Amino acid sequence: MDSFRKIDVDKYDEDVLLEEELIDVDTRSPSELKQIAQQRTTEVRSLIGKGDPRGALAVILNDPPYGDANANIEAKNATLSALLEIFNVTKSSDVAQIVKSLNVEEQDILMKYLYKGLASPELGASAVLLGWHEKLTEAAGTGCIVRVLTDRRRV
Repeated sequence: MDSFRKIDVDKYDEDVLLEEELIDVDTRSPSELKQIAQQRTTEVRSLIGKGDPRGALAVILNDPPYGDANANIEAKNATLSALLEIFNVTKSSDVAQIVKSLNVEEQDILMKYLYKGLASPELGASAVLLGWHEKLTEAAGTGCIVRVLTDRRRV
């Protein structure tokens, strides 16, 4: 009686919108993304050692690894780990100034990483992540949150 509910009517529609059409596919291979992430991690550690968390943050937020989470998991985890290093060494009094110095695109990417970190079972609702989220929301407004939640590209 209710077998009609199991029919995928979209496969018969020629105007159906596919996931691949909504986002640009990252053409870099997973091994290439992993190598880039490792180079960035090294550069981030160097900048952290020099006392430049803003510069380290700029390195991470420039062209993040998007795409299939399963194929790019190593690059995505390396990038998130490097970002967490930046969060942990940045003084809480400097966070607001750093966040305000970011452009809109960088703020959106940072918010994506904050949500990724908050969703991580290992990190949970870390006080550091929540502090950054608070300062970023103050600087970028709720529009940043809406843009991140509606963007189909995942970091």
